[in-house]
Order: sequence, then structure tokens, then C-alpha cells
Amino acid sequence: MKSLYIVDYWVPFPQSEYGGIINLIAEDDEEAFDLLSEEESLSLPGFERNLMENIRKAQKFNLVDDYESGVIEAFTT
Repeated sequence: MKSLYIVDYWVPFPQSEYGGIINLIAEDDEEAFDLLSEEESLSLPGFERNLMENIRKAQKFNLVDDYESGVIEAFTT
């Protein structure tokens, strides 16, 4: 079963001032990590350092229908 993930990945100051909120669909945390690691537009300083922790803390909503895995929307700074 896939879930809608709402990932908050703000990288705290003083490491960075970058971050955002990402909505994606994935089967599990590992697939979510792979999808976000491959997303070139999200290669911000410090992003991968906290990525798995932020995925584990993400709000997750189980989906009834079968949707394709992937990033739906990303608000980034």
C-alpha cells in the first residue's frame, strides 16, 4: 500500500537556510528516500544529511487507490 508523504526538510541555521516542504507518493520510507535522493532540483546543501530522519518524521496518509510513486509537489527555498 502506498502513502502520501508530507516531508518537512528545513535545514536549520547555521548549517543552511535552505529547505521546504515536499509532497510525494511512495510505498515505504526507503522508496521515499530513493525518490528524493534522485531529484536533482532538491540537491541543496545539507539536504541528504537529515533526509531519512525527516522522512521518518513525515506525516503519512495511506492511499486507497494505486498511484504512481513520485514527487508530486515541492516548495523549496
